[in-house]
Order: sequence, then structure tokens, then C-alpha cells
Amino acid sequence: MKKKTKILAIGDIHGDTGLVKRLAEKAKKEHVDLIILAGDFTFAEMSLKNIVGPFVKAKKQVLLIPGNHESVATADFLAEMYSPTKNIHGYSFIKGDIGIFGAGGGDIGIHIIRDSEIFNLLKKGHERIKDLKKKIMVTHMHPHGSRAEFSGFPGSKAVEKAIKKFSPNVLISAHIHEAGGIEEKIGKTKVINVSRKPKIFEI
Repeated sequence: MKKKTKILAIGDIHGDTGLVKRLAEKAKKEHVDLIILAGDFTFAEMSLKNIVGPFVKAKKQVLLIPGNHESVATADFLAEMYSPTKNIHGYSFIKGDIGIFGAGGGDIGIHIIRDSEIFNLLKKGHERIKDLKKKIMVTHMHPHGSRAEFSGFPGSKAVEKAIKKFSPNVLISAHIHEAGGIEEKIGKTKVINVSRKPKIFEI
């Protein structure tokens, strides 16, 4: 039997270095294999210090996507600066029999990505991992029709479409802070809204 991969997912850090420090310690203590940052790790791109570094220092592989508070260039910069961190916005990452793909951005804020583009980025990222047994999709936006819409912010139809088309085992999303911790099933996909509530799970 293959050993499961342990993942810690979080979004909407917004430059909170105290939270990052605590999470890096938790990841070390709980022998987490992968860290997923589901966007908005900065606050309007003002705070890049000690957001990724503590995880890398704890010898953890970090995957990230931009939110609506930072640009793709900022996500690329952090990935480059803190090797082996990867920006999976429009790309994918393979670990054993798991493929992880994603697309960031949102419909409000300083980093707006249109819904049609979000779908194309997810499609591009999925292409390389489509034949893998287990798939995790990472988006900043919550899907249209999900419970996070109680906030009054409509979800992304592109993310909903991607769930139906690519049937990932798990979708990690963020964006709506009050929705952190909500888990639900859409089709065959387990949807976990992490926002500022970290989630450790195995796959």
C-alpha cells in the first residue's frame, strides 16, 4: 500500500507572519509533505517578508497561486526566491500518483482574472496530470453554487465548470474569510474552503 501524502492547505494569510510561523511549526510537528497556499498571501502586495520562507526553512515543499491581492509576477517572484516553491497558476505539480493543478485571481481587488481565463488556466494545468489517479485542484475563488456564497459574493462559474469537467478528488479554495472551514461535496469532488482556517488532510 502506498504511503498517503499529508497536505496542509491555507489561504488568505494577508501578510500575517505570526500565522505563518505557527503553521510552519505545525507542519514540521505533524510531518506534512506539502504546503498549499490558496492565494491572498499578501495584503495588496505590501507584505512579502516571512510568508514562504518559514515553510521552506522547515524543509517543506510549497505550492502557491496568486489571489486577488497579488499579481502572477509576485507569485512567480516568491516561487523563484524560495526554491523549490512552485507557482501552479496555470500549471501543475506531480507528487507520486497525485497531480495538483491550479488557477488564482479573483473577480474583485487589484488582481482581477476573468472567469473565462480562469477556466483556460485550469484546463492548461490539468492537461499534464489528466491521467493520474488522484487530482487536487487549487483555486482562490470559491465555486458557483457552493455554500461559501452565503457571504453574498457569487462564486466562480469557471471553477464550477472545471469541477464537472475534470472531477478532481479535492478542490481547495479560499477568498471568503467567513467560509473558512466549510467542507462540502460537489459532484464527486470534496470542496474544502480553507481561507484562514488551515486544513491538514491526507490523500
